[in-house]
Amino acid sequence: MEKRELMMRAIELSENSVKNGGGPFGAVIARQGEIVAEGSNCVTLHNDPTAHAEVTAIRNATQKLGTFDLSGCEIYTSCEPCPMCLGAIYWAHLDKIYYANNRKDAARIGFDDDFIYQELELKPEDRKKPSEVFMQSEARKAFDMWQDKTDKTEY
Repeated sequence: MEKRELMMRAIELSENSVKNGGGPFGAVIARQGEIVAEGSNCVTLHNDPTAHAEVTAIRNATQKLGTFDLSGCEIYTSCEPCPMCLGAIYWAHLDKIYYANNRKDAARIGFDDDFIYQELELKPEDRKKPSEVFMQSEARKAFDMWQDKTDKTEY
């Protein structure tokens, strides 16, 4: 399939999601022009705030391919990924992101991902969501164990 067809499928998924009670977002993961997996926004359908279209597509692709590493694949999404989805895309090692609407478009219809992007630029103590470092020395043991582990699967 060509890029245009893949993006049209992501857009179609976003429209179908709205019709079925989900959010207006769709995503397609492809490898060499062939669809590997698809996803649409299922946040309200599954009561899962992480069930964004991109995350759903990544979950579907990793299950289908049997790997957490989606190198060699690209994602086509109906909207610029939010910070959570962007992080998931990087962790999944997708090669490229194509998106249609941008985060300003999403903000205009009530999805203010741009707010989270702005929060990420702040020091933790300056963010609107309070956070505090707590029991760091106790938690360090797991990190030390990981660092010393010789048979770990790095990701």
